Amino acid sequence: MTQTAPTAGAPLEPTPNADALPRRFADFATFADAVDYAAQGSRGLNFHDPRGKLTRVYPYAELREDALAMARRLVASGIRPGDRIALVAETGTEFAALFCGAVYAGAWPVPLPLPTSFGGKESYIDQLAVQLQSSDPTMLLYPAEIAAMASAAAERQGCDGIDWSSFGEREAPEVALPELKSDDICYLQYSSGSTRFPHGVAVTHGALMSNLAAHSHGMVLTDNDRCISWLPWYHDMGLVGCFLSLIANQVSGDYLKTEDFARRPLAWLDLISRNEGNSISYSPTFGYDICARRISSQSNVSERFDLSRWRLAGNGADMIRPDVMQNFVDAFAEAGFKANAFTPSYGLAEATLAVTIMPPGEGIKVELVEEERLSGTPRDLSRPARYRAIVNCGKAVRGMEVAIRGEEGREMPDHHIGKVWCRGPSVMHSYFRDPEATEACLVDGWLDTGDMGYTVDGYLFIVGRAKDMIIINGKNHWPQDIEWAVEQLPGFHQGDIAAFAVQAENGEEVPAVLVHCRVSDPIERVKLHDQIRDKVRSITGMNCVVELVPPRTLPRTSSGKLSRAKAKKLYLSGEIEPYQLAA
Repeated sequence: MTQTAPTAGAPLEPTPNADALPRRFADFATFADAVDYAAQGSRGLNFHDPRGKLTRVYPYAELREDALAMARRLVASGIRPGDRIALVAETGTEFAALFCGAVYAGAWPVPLPLPTSFGGKESYIDQLAVQLQSSDPTMLLYPAEIAAMASAAAERQGCDGIDWSSFGEREAPEVALPELKSDDICYLQYSSGSTRFPHGVAVTHGALMSNLAAHSHGMVLTDNDRCISWLPWYHDMGLVGCFLSLIANQVSGDYLKTEDFARRPLAWLDLISRNEGNSISYSPTFGYDICARRISSQSNVSERFDLSRWRLAGNGADMIRPDVMQNFVDAFAEAGFKANAFTPSYGLAEATLAVTIMPPGEGIKVELVEEERLSGTPRDLSRPARYRAIVNCGKAVRGMEVAIRGEEGREMPDHHIGKVWCRGPSVMHSYFRDPEATEACLVDGWLDTGDMGYTVDGYLFIVGRAKDMIIINGKNHWPQDIEWAVEQLPGFHQGDIAAFAVQAENGEEVPAVLVHCRVSDPIERVKLHDQIRDKVRSITGMNCVVELVPPRTLPRTSSGKLSRAKAKKLYLSGEIEPYQLAA
């Protein structure tokens, strides 16, 4: 890729917040048109090392030049419109150019995750291989550092595996690029975290542009705004909200790699402090939690940080915990952080990204709701009422409708809890090659989000997930994946395991696994318990609650399927009694 070398000894100059190019808010027919327009200005992407030092400046003009070269290489390699190009989503110039290049070539880029610090080589190969099988790409492109794992996954699927440095050295002959249309598929998004049952969300150019325009309208985007992000580019909030949106709305951005944030989270706040304009930065709740915990032992908060220009501190991707947000305010108020900068939102990949967003400046608003009302169980009048704080996730973005529906599909009035449905031009086209799953959640243009909530005066409150999805630290885990992993251990059968999320004493969610146990020896039970715990940790990256229960304990539906919701209810009520393990 091209790069203009700075004068020897001169520091890199980041791309500006504002320039002379008239701002257009994603009012383009295709994403390629958006790249073409952004390239006429001086804004762009800026990449930083683990300590927050600027190492690469990437103006949109250079991104476009590189992307067009990548598109020509793809076409010269035999790629045709509609082919899938799988890309390991490392935060950097290579992925950015390849993603945009695939779009220019009419192919569908498919962002896939990097390996994590847990799970090991084989787990990552398995995850890639299953997502490759689902998306059926012609080619997998990846960083050379993970060539052994990525090439093994590509070989298993039977597609070409090429490290992107080698691909970038190929000839880029002049070739005709296809003419793109608004209703063409732009990309496939795998954001469920599923390794056994992945769903590729097919997003059209028109849907993407609609959501990005609505998102910028909801944020009241200004000329002096700048985005700072550590979110991974394989997740919808990182990819759409903090990469594609910046291009389509002509915003400069600063990036830390996700793994660098995990090691040095306060470098994120350092970047925000150095921005002389208004900062926009999103994080799941756990990101704010890590920073507040990390700073608690330091006394130089106001000397090190200046968060007074952090205009929108977005919250999304998991259940928002007001206690954590308050801890962050307490920790960084002296650095100028304002509580009303918090901007709760709600979205999902099936809606491209944003469904609702809190109007800027309104901050976090909560309602206290009885826990019995949340679970739909009758109130036990002999016990004091217990309440949970439910966060207001804002109003529907422009062009989006939100409805709450009850069991029979009837729309519910305000303050009544039901399933959240949404409809609008940014709702997904389909799940790729999965018509049954598509028909199950798309009904007459309405999307069944699988989440539970209620509305009040146009504001949406999310109370939980109707789906069985387990979301830990902003990452989604299908319970089927955890159950399947445990089933691979000797002596287990399908239906022996139920996985779901429970709330720990500190208020955080953790995965819980109930397992039919046919072992009677106390010592062997402890060994089995530890083996299951280690297996689940390899999938989720965190410790979990493991409970061994008697055979035939886990409840089933009338059709014979495992009922996770009922298993969780019986476990929490004490009606399922786990075996007591030897000390």
